[in-house]
Amino acid sequence: MASKTVSIARVYTRAQYGIDAPLVCVEIALASGLPAFTIVGLPQTGVREARDRVRSAILASGYDFPRGTKITVNLAPADLPKHGARYDLAIAIGIMVAAGQINERAVVGREFYGELTLNGELRDVTGILPAVIQCRNEGREAVIPFDNAAEAAMLSQQQCVAAESLRDVFEHLTSPTPIPYLQPNNIPPPLPDTGDITDVIGQEQAKRALLLAAAGGHHVLFVGPPGTGKTMLAQRLLGLLPPLSEAEGLEVAAIRSITGALKHTHWQERVLRAPHHSCSAAALVGGSSPPQPGEISLAHRSLLFLDELPEFARHVLDSLREPLESRTVTISRAGHQVTYPAHFQLVCALNPSPCGHFDGTLASARATPEQIIKYLGKLSGPLLDRIDMQVEVLRQPEVLQQQAVASEKLSPHWRAAVVAARQRQLERQGCLNSELAPTQLPQWCGLSDVDHEFLVAAIEQFHLSHRAYHRLLRLARTIADLAEQNQISRPHLAEALSYRALDRLLQQLHTH
Repeated sequence: MASKTVSIARVYTRAQYGIDAPLVCVEIALASGLPAFTIVGLPQTGVREARDRVRSAILASGYDFPRGTKITVNLAPADLPKHGARYDLAIAIGIMVAAGQINERAVVGREFYGELTLNGELRDVTGILPAVIQCRNEGREAVIPFDNAAEAAMLSQQQCVAAESLRDVFEHLTSPTPIPYLQPNNIPPPLPDTGDITDVIGQEQAKRALLLAAAGGHHVLFVGPPGTGKTMLAQRLLGLLPPLSEAEGLEVAAIRSITGALKHTHWQERVLRAPHHSCSAAALVGGSSPPQPGEISLAHRSLLFLDELPEFARHVLDSLREPLESRTVTISRAGHQVTYPAHFQLVCALNPSPCGHFDGTLASARATPEQIIKYLGKLSGPLLDRIDMQVEVLRQPEVLQQQAVASEKLSPHWRAAVVAARQRQLERQGCLNSELAPTQLPQWCGLSDVDHEFLVAAIEQFHLSHRAYHRLLRLARTIADLAEQNQISRPHLAEALSYRALDRLLQQLHTH
């Protein structure tokens, strides 16, 4: 009680700001004066409408709502935008504390989240997982809607209770038998059902490229005419990747939580995001106001598959250049600047010409060199520089006589090899080979003088950039790791150089 005429209560909740959940102190002041109900602290429309929901919910639950009183709700800090109905429960509890219906000591060490219906029931809110994680890290108890319980139960260590209504929360705070804590949901991560690598007949080099991409986290581009299995190969890559760790899974789940697309039974499962080529830059990297995550963030720790790559608008593709390097994306809007993680693995596919039939000789194409150059010109050099492997996927007439026969699945064996190679990298350098910084390459990807001269000569022959040189070294390091060899040698470099299919096609095209 601040004075004889003003009663103040403080209740804690959290805002949603990207995948962060900054703490919000809900201050309630009940003062004598003309009756009013005011919410301040940069509230958006959905927050201001909480006045009517909270009043109706308190009355419908059988409690007294302060009448003839000036109610002021301050959401601090005042410079942080607040949106949505997630503050309803905290405001209602704060009013009841200020009115003396709940002891102020009952809300100490607790945070409250949830939208209230007019009859006092609690509705789920988006972004509950980041809030509960931050609440746990600060040692507080989280009071959440029952419909968010499965999402909160993903945490192995927590202090979280789930309530169905405002009355349940009141009883939890005032009765000697509070609601018990949620129990962690220890559901093992399922393996993705994307088919087996044996489903692909032939295309041995492309399948080898999938193994390398999975082992080192490398980006890959499939180049070939339509109907040769490029999309099928991209889908099989998902089955070669190991499940996410708990920390990685929670990071991914936090992104899905704020979009409302989180499935609590598949929160540690990698996904394949495959946006249509008509998608906009905002849909790909994120946008709207407040900023929402785009496809590259929804593919965090997973795969982003871009089929028919030249059909995407060039400015859309170029928006990937910075996230591919920084593995984050910062979206700036008026009054908002949010950074989302975007550590995705890029898989692309394209036809080598508008007609799809170009293998380096004009006799194989039904398009002129100018048309082919214009078609492939939609792909900027800086973007192609950031793709580690360009794999040719050609028609194979000899495999038409072969039939897929029932045999032992290879993907589980290849996945075991991928796990072993990744473990080797993590123990040696603390990250995957594709994540090595240029300053780390001399230490972990050192070459003999003869092999270095060989690689430099190849770089000059293909007119590759310094960035491509670094990516070749990283890829060669992965090839050596799969062979369980500590030193990169000439065969590893030669194989890495063999995955430059598009560079060779363009070089042949320019000679015509």
